[in-house]
Amino acid sequence: MVDLRSDNVAGAAPQIVEAVVRASTGTARSYGADEWTARLQTAFSELFEHDCVVQPTLTGTATNALALSLLVPAWGAVCCSGVAHIHDSECGAGEMFTGGAKLIPLGHEEGRLRPAVLERYLAKAAGAGTAVAPPKVLSLTEATECGTLYNVDEVAELAAVARGFGLRVHMDGARFANAVAALGCTPAELTWRSGVDVLSFGATKNGALAAEAVVAFDPALAEALRYRARKAGQVLSKMRFVSAQLDAYVADGLWLNLAGHANKMAARLAGGMRSIDGIALLYPVDINEIFCRVDEVLSSRLDAANVGFFDRGEGEIRMVTAFSNTADEMDEIINILHSA
Repeated sequence: MVDLRSDNVAGAAPQIVEAVVRASTGTARSYGADEWTARLQTAFSELFEHDCVVQPTLTGTATNALALSLLVPAWGAVCCSGVAHIHDSECGAGEMFTGGAKLIPLGHEEGRLRPAVLERYLAKAAGAGTAVAPPKVLSLTEATECGTLYNVDEVAELAAVARGFGLRVHMDGARFANAVAALGCTPAELTWRSGVDVLSFGATKNGALAAEAVVAFDPALAEALRYRARKAGQVLSKMRFVSAQLDAYVADGLWLNLAGHANKMAARLAGGMRSIDGIALLYPVDINEIFCRVDEVLSSRLDAANVGFFDRGEGEIRMVTAFSNTADEMDEIINILHSA
């Protein structure tokens, strides 16, 4: 089976598995007091060219919810796009972790918020008094849930609008590696230099076993992050096995190599699909996700050929490539579609 239902279906990168095996040798201090977790603070500070606070976590949902809890009070609100994972895919985790903060989904274009839309809402909310929960955080997803990207200037422009109304900025980076690889920018340029306060740094979709991290660029958030992570059950007794993954992930550019390959596989597949009748790409293919409308003949042929895809209903499907996919697999799928 060529399984493109998600990049979550892929296995772990060999380098990540090897790192876990190495961490399993001998003993280590527990609950994050180990050498791997300590090393992350330096590794991530070097990666982002900024002193930052890193908290390893297990899941993207917990990472986002924990990150938001650092920035918004229970009586505040978080502005996000209408397709943001924190809004429609995480079962209200953000509201629970923050003690009740409200999520405000705003209109978007291909997954991206626009400054005018954000500014219009913030201006309206500013004059509403206690009738509405006051916006305190802007949350951006990079790359977006539609597989599109904000470039560095777009992130900075949205962050500037948010700052003008006193908001702080969170970035959901479940596919942050794919975004950085595609944009060719530095992690610093896409985050704190553009006004991002806290990043949800994803690794699981890109070759890790179960490893994410909250990265805070404000040292003043360190104490709150440490205690909130413990209360949220994200401080593992054997934390070294998560930290070892993250350490190997960012070492020697592995994270960008894995993501860059996944992006190239999606571009190869999308390029072949563009010439096939019965297929319409719905969004630009900026990273490793392809959203398209496919007629029944083609989707049935994919099913029969054991090609996995996510059925979004009404003829729309999503296909996601991973670090482990090959050019031969992409060409095989293109040939299957052509033959149909």
